Amino acid sequence: MKIAYFDCFSGISGDMVLGALVDLGVGVRELSSELDKLRLSVPYELKAKKVEKHGICGTKIDVALHQKDEARKLVDILRIIEGSALAEEIKGPARKIFVRLAEAEARIHQEDLNEVHFHELGGLDAIIDIVGAVAGMKLLGIDAIYGSPLRLGHGFVKCRHGTLPIPAPATLELTKGVPVYGGDVDAELVTPTGAAIITTLARGFGELPQMKIEKIGYGAGKQNLPIPNLLRVLIGERGSHRVHRELRGNEICDLGVLCGYDEDTVTVVETNIDDMNPEFYEYIMSRLFESGAVDVYLTPTQMKQVRPATLLSVVVSAENLRPVLEVIFRETTTLGVRTYQTKRYKLAREEIVVETEYGEVRVKLGRLRGEVVNLAPEYRDCRRLADELGIPIKQIYEAARGAAATGECNIEDQRDTAEAQER
Repeated sequence: MKIAYFDCFSGISGDMVLGALVDLGVGVRELSSELDKLRLSVPYELKAKKVEKHGICGTKIDVALHQKDEARKLVDILRIIEGSALAEEIKGPARKIFVRLAEAEARIHQEDLNEVHFHELGGLDAIIDIVGAVAGMKLLGIDAIYGSPLRLGHGFVKCRHGTLPIPAPATLELTKGVPVYGGDVDAELVTPTGAAIITTLARGFGELPQMKIEKIGYGAGKQNLPIPNLLRVLIGERGSHRVHRELRGNEICDLGVLCGYDEDTVTVVETNIDDMNPEFYEYIMSRLFESGAVDVYLTPTQMKQVRPATLLSVVVSAENLRPVLEVIFRETTTLGVRTYQTKRYKLAREEIVVETEYGEVRVKLGRLRGEVVNLAPEYRDCRRLADELGIPIKQIYEAARGAAATGECNIEDQRDTAEAQER
């Protein structure tokens, strides 16, 4: 899976996103060709140039308008998107971003969603930034997006409404539930457009996920700051360490073969609960697994005043952290959770289907340097057959283990024969 990690060490804005995507290889003509599908009435030109920020070279994008533009409402912008020739996979995310912007503005100004005037956010440059960001990521073939905590900056900024504190109210609304920090830079680092793009499209926020980095792009902001005013975007394949290779003399060795296991990083979410009906746990655990939890388990514990309690622990990958937290806060009585990241070391796994005298059973195989060291028949298959045939489940379990062990030997013999023929 190809992923993009947005490293927002100096914040994020719409033009910085476009700049980073062009820096990663999206052609300006190619991007303009997609944007032309909007059929905008105001003529414009997309310009890209290389700039240097504290010794780091990035791409700066400017949108040059050839006549005066106007403020728009949400319905106006959605009409432009719907009437365009863009693919639905671009239209859909672009709609979501603008709806989130409108919702934020409506909450701030206490206005009806459809009556909100976007002003700066409804200008042609904002439309190009948002639609261009979605189109650019499609052109790069990105499957999933992740972000770092957002550096917001501090101070004040002038806009159509007057002088506003940094972060701007719309930015704060959009970053609810996302890890942010102020930093010591006196400037607006995260704009509402940038906040809307990243908080709508990103699957999760945190440290750099495990990935094999292929490309790095830098999108430059307008201001010159005490830090490099750049958005850094990393693109690569997300997977286990088995895909990494190292050179030993003249031999290239696969680390998965050398070490015999896979490695990844997960987040552990924990909370102590002492005031909830324990009958709820079965339902909650099912919801957590549906939301992407890798594992869920319960541990009896004691809290203050020696009250009996249950420690709920959930293991989850970064992309599924937010939906898992949503389930915990909505379905349990907890007021807070603890999280920490940890590594997992795993046997290389595969699943086979074996034929027994009782029927078909799925079996999980665990390999260490290619050798099968663990066999585990699927419990649900064994139980189903036991219920259907009225025989002990252990008979089916052992039959499946035996069939898997025999079948594995046959597979290895076939592999050895094929390799010998190739030699």
